[in-house]
Amino acid sequence: MSIKFCDSETKANLMRAFAGESQARNRYVFSADFSKKEHLHVIEQVFRFTAAQEQQHAKIFYNHLQELNGHTVIIDAGYPVDNYKDVDKLLRAAQHNEYEEHDDVYHHFGEVAAAEGFPQVADSFRRIAQIEKTHGDRFGYLAQLLEEKKLFVSDVETAWMCLNCGYIYQGTEVPKACPVCRHDQGYFIRLDLLPNGMA
Repeated sequence: MSIKFCDSETKANLMRAFAGESQARNRYVFSADFSKKEHLHVIEQVFRFTAAQEQQHAKIFYNHLQELNGHTVIIDAGYPVDNYKDVDKLLRAAQHNEYEEHDDVYHHFGEVAAAEGFPQVADSFRRIAQIEKTHGDRFGYLAQLLEEKKLFVSDVETAWMCLNCGYIYQGTEVPKACPVCRHDQGYFIRLDLLPNGMA
C-alpha cells in the first residue's frame, strides 16, 4: 500500500517521534543538571552525552517531514513526567522510556512506514530503535551501580579516568579526590563507560 505522505499515519508518527526525542533531550539536560548538583559528574556527562544523541534523532525525524514545510501536523500523544529529585529514579525512568521506544513505539512506527510505502522512514525508525536500546542498557547499568553503591567501587581491580584532567587510576575504589587536579571522586568513570564504549 502506497499513500501520499500528507495523508499518512507516518507523518503523524514522525511528529510524535520528533516531539518525544525533543522532550527526552530536555529531560536528560535537566537530569544532568541535577546530577551535577549531587556531585555525580559521571552521570551528568552520560545524561549530556545521551541528550546530544536524542537531539540528532529529533533532527532526523524532523528532516523526514521536510515536504510538509509551512503546514501544521496535529498529533495526540502521551509523554512522561520524570521530575524526580533522586538520581537513581531519573536513571530508571530514562531506562524505561528508552526501552519503551525500542520495544514498542519505534518498531510499530517502522512497520507503519514500511506498509505505507516510506522505506527510508521505516529504516530510520528501526535503526534509531536499536540506539534507544543501547541508551536504556547504559542507563540501567549506571542505575544498578548507583543502587549497589558500586559507581566508584569495584569487586575487581578496574581502570578509572578522571573526566576533568584525564588521570587514569587503577584499583578497586577511586580516591576521594583526583591526585592530579583535586576534583572530587564524582569525576571518575570506569574506562569501559568512556564515549567509545557508549556508542
